[in-house]
Amino acid sequence: MLKIITLYTSYVRKTDNSIPVPVDMSYGRWFKITEALARAGHQVDMAVSDHFEQVQSPKTIRRKDVTIRMIPLSQVNWDAYDVIKTEFHGGFQTLKKFGGTHHPFIISKLGSVVASEDRPGIYFYGDYRKRLYETQCEINNTSRYVTVLNRSAVALWEECFGNRKNTVVVPGGVDRFIPNKQEDPYPASREKRCLFAGNIYGRDTQPEANRTLVKKLNDLGRLLSRQNMRLYLLGRGDTSELDKRYVTYLGVVTMNASWQYLYHADVGLVVCAGKFQHNNESSKIYHYLRAGLPVVSERGFPNDYVIRSARLGEVVKNDQMEALAKAVVKAASRTEEERQYAIDYILAHHTWDQRVHVYDQVFKRELKLAE
Repeated sequence: MLKIITLYTSYVRKTDNSIPVPVDMSYGRWFKITEALARAGHQVDMAVSDHFEQVQSPKTIRRKDVTIRMIPLSQVNWDAYDVIKTEFHGGFQTLKKFGGTHHPFIISKLGSVVASEDRPGIYFYGDYRKRLYETQCEINNTSRYVTVLNRSAVALWEECFGNRKNTVVVPGGVDRFIPNKQEDPYPASREKRCLFAGNIYGRDTQPEANRTLVKKLNDLGRLLSRQNMRLYLLGRGDTSELDKRYVTYLGVVTMNASWQYLYHADVGLVVCAGKFQHNNESSKIYHYLRAGLPVVSERGFPNDYVIRSARLGEVVKNDQMEALAKAVVKAASRTEEERQYAIDYILAHHTWDQRVHVYDQVFKRELKLAE
């Protein structure tokens, strides 16, 4: 057993009784990996913002089937841990801000790897991309291991920083156990439902991606309206240009509450912020399929093969809105047997507990952790 601390952001996000809860995938992954590390037998703490009302001192909480301790960032003794695990560029910057970068065993998780210049398929530009790259330079000089989502990210990292044999692929994942199906949370409607659940970004981070995603949603929503289907958007981002005639915005809910929207939808949608995604996968694919929801996706995501492997949905050529709409209508009629096959496939290959096995292999190799 190792003593591990995980951290991400130092600012406050949505809380439940003054305890932080996941409302988007970046925040959610932090929680899910932390919980899975605890289930694997490690003692795991989370370094959280000092501004949570009920976490003014170390506080033990129950997260499903595990116990985790939350500690205000300003009170963390970094030297008390065998491993520090940061989540995304922001997590490493938080560690730097709170004086923990001297630690000898930091594992830095990145959701997207950027280059020293703008690149096709990487939707961070200009100064924002430059700041991300500068953080990567610090990670390269400081962290013992870097974990990324796929081989494309490994190749780009090694192009930028050389092959130090310290990059590890840990894709996204999904819960093995999810809430039971409950009441329908959607507005009353006789139309079938196509759901896009995820971040459409905004003006401060990825404005170009926001414009592209909103246009695609508006165009697809208009086409689906002719087929007695309604397109819904659930999640964060700038919705000011969303065409409410064709797309219904459901707002932001916790990840736990989002399962009911997946259960009661007919099709889950994935659209790309450009021609393709170089190394940033679509986490919603795992979640749609875990709920038994057929998936229709634009081609170009590193993990869109999961849809084909699960046999529940279709991958369509990018920017072909007519074809995308036809695929959505077709996918809405998939059988219960097909849905169950997809659920079983995801449980066999893509849970958070399986992802944590990769970390345990690193620990066993580097820290001589016993089998």
